[in-house]
Amino acid sequence: MRDKRAESCNVEEDSIEIVGAMPSKEQSRFLDPLVLPSVAEIERRRQSLGLIRPREPRFFYKRKSPVELAEEKAAYVRAARQGSLLDNALEALDPTPYKFKFQFSDAEHPHIYTNGDWEAHAMFYNGRRRGQSEAEVLEWMEHTFNVEYRAKGMVFAVGNQAKRPHVWQLLGVIRLNELSETEKAQASLF
Repeated sequence: MRDKRAESCNVEEDSIEIVGAMPSKEQSRFLDPLVLPSVAEIERRRQSLGLIRPREPRFFYKRKSPVELAEEKAAYVRAARQGSLLDNALEALDPTPYKFKFQFSDAEHPHIYTNGDWEAHAMFYNGRRRGQSEAEVLEWMEHTFNVEYRAKGMVFAVGNQAKRPHVWQLLGVIRLNELSETEKAQASLF
């Protein structure tokens, strides 16, 4: 099946050039015009990728079963073997023992999405590498997402797959300040 979604493309990695860094105070003004009120609105616009600002998001986690962990580990091993002859061999990753999820509402519906963002899993492993127990890491993650991000503002990057256009996934959590109405009006001028 050919992927005809507007947001899908083949990245020409050699063409990417870092030309600077956007100051954090400018990030909200840059991204806010792209934030839509709901997943349903993204779908109505026939987009396969979008940003929404969740209402009352609640981060939580659930321990994976031994079967889930074994299946995920096998998938990682298969993926690591798929490199080309020119690529360095990839190391098979160990899956995190937890599913990370968010319960939230958007402007139209309540949702519960599994957080597919690799950064959440990296956050877990970084805490473990610092010597924190699983319980301490999970408490830190809960505080980060349920207290800090919620107070400061965040958006969710959501997307679908070409084969399943009506199944939406949480692809990323972006810490992004909420703009005042005046700031939103100024941002829309860009």
